[in-house]
Amino acid sequence: MSGSVNRPAFAPASVADDLSARGFGRATRRILFDKWIGRLLPLLFIVVVFPILDMIWWIAQNALPTMTWSTLTTPLYGDVGGLYGAILGTTYLAGLALAICGVLGIFGGMYTAEYASPRTATFARLFGNILAGTPAIVIGYTGYFLLVLYTGWGTSIAAGAITLSVFMLPWVFRTTDLAFLSVPPTLREASLGLGATHRQYLFRVGFPVAFPRILTGIFIALAIGVGETAPLIFTAGWQLAPATSLTQGTSYLTGLIWTYFDEPANLGHLLALSFQAAFILFVIVIGLNVVVQIIGARYRRRLKGLFA
Repeated sequence: MSGSVNRPAFAPASVADDLSARGFGRATRRILFDKWIGRLLPLLFIVVVFPILDMIWWIAQNALPTMTWSTLTTPLYGDVGGLYGAILGTTYLAGLALAICGVLGIFGGMYTAEYASPRTATFARLFGNILAGTPAIVIGYTGYFLLVLYTGWGTSIAAGAITLSVFMLPWVFRTTDLAFLSVPPTLREASLGLGATHRQYLFRVGFPVAFPRILTGIFIALAIGVGETAPLIFTAGWQLAPATSLTQGTSYLTGLIWTYFDEPANLGHLLALSFQAAFILFVIVIGLNVVVQIIGARYRRRLKGLFA
């Protein structure tokens, strides 16, 4: 009969009508959810982004009016000078730490995804997750006892960079591991079926496909490393003069912020330097993000259609 509810012959009319009403109710809720979520997401985006933009604006207001070229090219001596030594120290620390954790993380993630046994891979991933969740101050204390005291190096760029690389390593390792796991198995099967060795597949097929994700992991690790202070307080020391060797201590941007942010009003120059250091860190992180996005988009265009 037209308009009647289709029900199984064995189901009572009340049960079938109840199931039909429940299905109609679920459909109504889904329609309402789809309708309102589109309006709610932009509002949530504004709620998240507004504090960040407000913080950037506040830092820029306090940093840019007194920032000059000499601020970037003059070392800090006592309570006069600029950020040159801290910028140079941050570059040394982040560059050396990235070189260490980049090599270890990429090859470690590649080995875990492609060569390790299931038990070894599970243990490596668990260890990487634990290390990623370890507080920075704990890694800093460990680096202090092992590299500063036990080896007798003292506070130095080398000790700070190695400690910082340990803090950055799990991000590169886990991202590389996941990047290789996300490569379609059909590419591996096709490569090996055409006579390629496993090494040739890894470096000529797997790595180019995984590279955009690996690059994202490297950027995350570098951004986290540049913004860290705790691992460096106990290992990199604090030397205002620009360092000339890896065995010397150095200043760095986050340490300068931590040291001079609470200075009294009569030392306003140092307070301004802390804001300028924070603004430079913002510029560095945003600039790295733009570079990573450009390089990643270029590789994605080259690989377009590969997964079809």
